Amino acid sequence: MTHSLTEACRQLRLSGLAASLDLRLQEATSHQLSHAQFLELLFQDELNVRAQRLLERRKQLAGFPDLKPLEDFDFSFNPSIKRSQIFDLATGQFIRQHRDILLLGPPGVGKSCLAQAIGHAVIRAGFVVLYCSVFDLVRELQSDQSPIEAQRTLFKYLKPDLVCIDDFGMKHFPPKSAEVLLELVVRRHQNRSTLLTSNRPIEEWGLLLGDVPAATAILDRFFQQAEIIQITGRSYRLRHAQSTAAEPEKKTADPERKKPAASRPIRNDENTTF
Repeated sequence: MTHSLTEACRQLRLSGLAASLDLRLQEATSHQLSHAQFLELLFQDELNVRAQRLLERRKQLAGFPDLKPLEDFDFSFNPSIKRSQIFDLATGQFIRQHRDILLLGPPGVGKSCLAQAIGHAVIRAGFVVLYCSVFDLVRELQSDQSPIEAQRTLFKYLKPDLVCIDDFGMKHFPPKSAEVLLELVVRRHQNRSTLLTSNRPIEEWGLLLGDVPAATAILDRFFQQAEIIQITGRSYRLRHAQSTAAEPEKKTADPERKKPAASRPIRNDENTTF
């Protein structure tokens, strides 16, 4: 590729096209491609590179702390998790319908892993996702900010197609948390989708939030079009801890060599035959 072509690709920000141009020129010559076929291949190379960059950028912006693809999730460990139901969510159809999701279950059964895996899958389907702990969410929305900064922060949580809010109910919330959560839920209701994970029964949310009327309003709107997935079973984290503890502490020290049996001394009174 000539210097002028390289410079033109740089100015036009066609790095994908530039990376494959030499190969495509050779391919066009050897396969006698038409001009249209040659250009189509080049443009497709550029589109592929841009799509991959967009995917990586959206994954980074989503803020997944411990992402594992859905394909790596162990569904056999907890049979209560229906594989077909989770993969149906991974298509993003619930986002197109502006429905919400609630993953309920005791600690360690895979709620956070599923929330991140579903979020990753819908990113690949073309959606914008934001993942956060409910405590980080409340802390940020309650922080001392100017009105403009507060509006910008709220918009950060209103804009994504899907917001995954993790750890709802892990502990009691700070004062007035219900108010900021209610505003977020009301503003996103029937406009965007929200995925919540919680290890506490719904009946306890009012007590956790310290505001029963606000909790009731949140539940009323959230559950209007929500799909509730109840997860039971064993703890993945506990299994991992047990398997780690069960690892035999194999010290690589050599086993003791058996000492050769000492020869029995011959008594004088024993007859020895030669």
